[in-house]
Formats: sequence, C-alpha cells, structure tokens
Amino acid sequence: MTTAFYPGSFDPMTNGHLDVLTQSLNVADRLIVAIGIHPGKAPLFGFEERAALIHQSLADCLSQRSADVSVVAFEGLVVDAARAHGATLLIRGLRDGTDFDYEMQMAGMNRQMAPDIQTLFIPAGTASRPITATLVRQIAAMGGDVGAFVPSAVKQALAEKRAQPAAAGRA
Repeated sequence: MTTAFYPGSFDPMTNGHLDVLTQSLNVADRLIVAIGIHPGKAPLFGFEERAALIHQSLADCLSQRSADVSVVAFEGLVVDAARAHGATLLIRGLRDGTDFDYEMQMAGMNRQMAPDIQTLFIPAGTASRPITATLVRQIAAMGGDVGAFVPSAVKQALAEKRAQPAAAGRA
C-alpha cells in the first residue's frame, strides 16, 4: 500500500488544493493531508476547522475515496513527519515555474535528508493555477465572491468568519 503525504497550511482549502489532492489519489492508496502548525502564525481557521473543511470538501467531490484520506497536524521537518506516518511519497502541487524552482530546491534538500521518501510534483489544473490561499483570504475579507476558487463548504465557512467580527462589533 502506497502512502502519500501532502503538507501545507490549507488556510483555507482551495480548489487548487482539492485538485492536487484528488490527483494524488490516482497514485497513492492512502493520502495524509498534513496541516503545518506554526506557533508564530495566527491562521484564519484553526486546525480542527481546516481538517473538517478538507474532509467535507473531499466528501462533496470524491466520497468513494474519503476513507483513504486522513488529516493530521505536524510541526518541524516535513520529511520527519512523513516518515513518522509511514509515507513514501511527498506530494507537492505546482502552479507555475516559480513554484517549480522553489519546489525543486526543497525536493533536493528533502532527498538528502530522507532518501527513502520520493517527492512527486503534481501540476494544478488550468482553472486552479492562479489560486492561492492568501488571495482567497484577502478577497473574502473584502467581501468578494470566492466561489470560483474554493469548495462550497469553504465558501460558507469564509462567509461565516467574515460575519463574526461584524456581529461582535454590533453587540
């Protein structure tokens, strides 16, 4: 059984993430979506919220493979976390040449530290290439429609997040 490890912040999950996730299931029997936890950063969504959104997004588009995906938190080196979870593949999504240059450097370093873990680059589909979680957060914060960039569960969660501060300010 092949286990792949797909690390990222997923804050929030985008259609680009979902595209790479579903493609990963074409090459791996089991996929671990690994949410990086950085003590110095304050994410928009907490770990539990991000994990729930990932599970819901996958269930909405690929329910037959939902049981093959787990979501975990990790700190430290990706290769150490991947090894601890029994993964032999490290999944990295690529949007463009800039991503490729950076990811090639990372793959080389990871290969030096963990020659037993192979990095697999998965190109994002044409429609999801311009999407970044940072841009999605910015658009959503300004009241823009992010429906074309995120799964429906994430769109709803972003709308609820945006409504929370406004409701608290009126109280």
